[in-house]
Amino acid sequence: MRHITAFSAAFCLSLIATVANAQQWALDMVDSTDHDFGAVARGSDTVYKFEITNKYKEDVHIAGVSSSCGCTSPSIENNTIKTWEKAYVVAKFNTRTFTGLHSATLTVRIDQPFPAQIQLRVHGNIRGDVVFEPGSINFGTVDQGATPEVRSRVNFAGRSDWRIEDVKSESGDIEVELVERQRYAGSVNYDLVVRLKESASPGYLKHQLALITNDRNAPRIPLDVEGRVMPAISAAPENLQFGEVAVGETGSKRFLVRGKQPFKIAQIACDDDWFQFSTDENASDKHVVDVRFYAKEESGPVKRSIVVTTDQGETFKAVVTAYATVKPRPAAPSEAPDTTAPEASTASTATKKLAQD
Repeated sequence: MRHITAFSAAFCLSLIATVANAQQWALDMVDSTDHDFGAVARGSDTVYKFEITNKYKEDVHIAGVSSSCGCTSPSIENNTIKTWEKAYVVAKFNTRTFTGLHSATLTVRIDQPFPAQIQLRVHGNIRGDVVFEPGSINFGTVDQGATPEVRSRVNFAGRSDWRIEDVKSESGDIEVELVERQRYAGSVNYDLVVRLKESASPGYLKHQLALITNDRNAPRIPLDVEGRVMPAISAAPENLQFGEVAVGETGSKRFLVRGKQPFKIAQIACDDDWFQFSTDENASDKHVVDVRFYAKEESGPVKRSIVVTTDQGETFKAVVTAYATVKPRPAAPSEAPDTTAPEASTASTATKKLAQD
């Protein structure tokens, strides 16, 4: 009986270890598993994206995601992830229907290439005394060089001496103006004007303003800023996949650089001399760039940025990311068996006689 018990315990421990290893490959794809929203205003658009990167050869498919609490609504961006591509688990804190301290566990279900689950956690404090209208600063999609502005009304209810003392931002792409509109009977209102600078770089905007108040218990209130600046210069595809290339071999790809007006390509730069480029020198709104990848002696994954600058200015450029996997040099083929006729000296007596006949 003791032998059976010992065997059962060993089997259970082995099974637990196997399951843990099976889940670990999935967990290794996630950049983080926990996020604190902090103290946020009621009505604010509070969203966080967990990043998932496929580090494997097989495609990864996310079957779905669920939340343990109605305070957080989860969704998936890009269910099927190819090698080195990314997906996002989007966690939206429901600040319009909940107030107070809340937390949720998000369970991500993967069904390919192997079944696995990833658990992510979010938590935060939804304040009931501060309201943003609208709940975030969203510039939408704008052209590079445009300077749009968006207003948000900040409403506070509680005490007449409450005030916003500063607005901080780590982004150099935006500027902020704060105007107090009303202070009466415990109600305080501000207008917050946020402008996008002309020098804003192309790409997605995802910043956060921090409203610094005189409330000692919760002095900092975040406000999300988002949008997309469409580049005057763009490249397609943005990712070049060379696949597997053996040491000593080469791979070829090409990409297209577009502009809203004719331009010249001033330089194509990469940190690695494994890549060589060729293109035309004329002014045009379209340029084809040929890329040649030379696999050197080091095997393993390769990821490099290719930066195309133009004669339009320093910020008018395009970036392409190149991926490849360098395989070891193939082994020399084994010596083929000798299929030539035997020498006369080694031929059998019967063969010699037949030849003489």
